[in-house]
Amino acid sequence: MRVVPDKTNNTLVVEDTGIGMSKTDLVQCLGIIANSGTRKFLEAYDQGSADVSLIGQFGVGFYSAFLVANTVCVVSKKNEFDAHVWESAAGKEFTVRPATPEETQGMTRGTRITLQLKEDQLE
Repeated sequence: MRVVPDKTNNTLVVEDTGIGMSKTDLVQCLGIIANSGTRKFLEAYDQGSADVSLIGQFGVGFYSAFLVANTVCVVSKKNEFDAHVWESAAGKEFTVRPATPEETQGMTRGTRITLQLKEDQLE
């Protein structure tokens, strides 16, 4: 896991060398909060069958990035032929597209999250 601040471009990059996510994974896991597991968790909680140790491990935790960032860009490479970019501005709509070789440069697999920090969040 690497965390790379870039004061010149006002970005914070969080990168791992894990298994990466496919296009489907990006849409299902990051696409919308309802698909992130939060809705299922809340339904289970209401029924008394939720594991509260899971709080913050999906969806809502990821979307907290928009508290400090105007845009979030996730580049994920699952294998040599499966690399995609998920992008969103302030948690509104998102796009998913194939990644370019430049965007995956230096990645064998894994995920790179780039936060374009808000002006008042540079500390």
